[in-house]
Amino acid sequence: MHANEVATMAGPVVEVIVDGTISGQEMDRARAELAEVLRRHGLAGSASLRLTRDAHVAGTSVAQVNLCVAGTAMRCQIHGPGTVVVRLAAERLDRALNRQLAQAPPRWAPDPDRAPLVTIGEERPIVRRKHCVPHRCDPAAAVATMDALDYDAHLFTDLDTGEDAIVYWAGPLGVRMARQRRACPPRDFEHLPLTMNPHPTRTLTESAAALRLCGYGLPFLFFTDAGDGRGRLLYRRYDGDLGLVVATSALPVS
Repeated sequence: MHANEVATMAGPVVEVIVDGTISGQEMDRARAELAEVLRRHGLAGSASLRLTRDAHVAGTSVAQVNLCVAGTAMRCQIHGPGTVVVRLAAERLDRALNRQLAQAPPRWAPDPDRAPLVTIGEERPIVRRKHCVPHRCDPAAAVATMDALDYDAHLFTDLDTGEDAIVYWAGPLGVRMARQRRACPPRDFEHLPLTMNPHPTRTLTESAAALRLCGYGLPFLFFTDAGDGRGRLLYRRYDGDLGLVVATSALPVS
């Protein structure tokens, strides 16, 4: 290298995807704010930010950040006033990166900054279906994924029993686990801040599950599909409609 040459590292790239009316100035500000978080952690890769204006609550937006750090997929999502939602997402990402880069244990407690989506009302439609081959793992690994991806619940295949199962944020210890049928504790149960749901999951149709979730005001519902016997995770979206995670042995060919 010559004396007058300066080695530079490419800065982080943040792609902003918008759904709704969001000004170019807002997009630039959001891009700069998230790029600063990545720079502060020494990350020069790329991230994407999806900003969605909430059509049901005036003045609010949903911010979702997706990135990959050292081979681990990460995601942060928050709902709030449109004027500050990007700052809230940046702060949430900063905390998650602190844990991830320090190789700290995942959190085992609900996040008080994000309340669950609970609304009692009429049945809402399922507008998004995601087919997945659930990762077969123990509950500790499932909690690590739930934390990294900022989920309220995570569908996986239980290593001990081979049943579809979920982990989710719930008291009294912070995380609860539910399987399709067996309620026996997992291995190393005494070393985990985890409780077991003592009830087998209900076998339901999608429509019956949606009716139950909406009628009882649940943020999500884990059930066994009446057709194929596999686990399903039905969840409420910020727009009030529903999403469904479908466990399968092989992804459908598109």
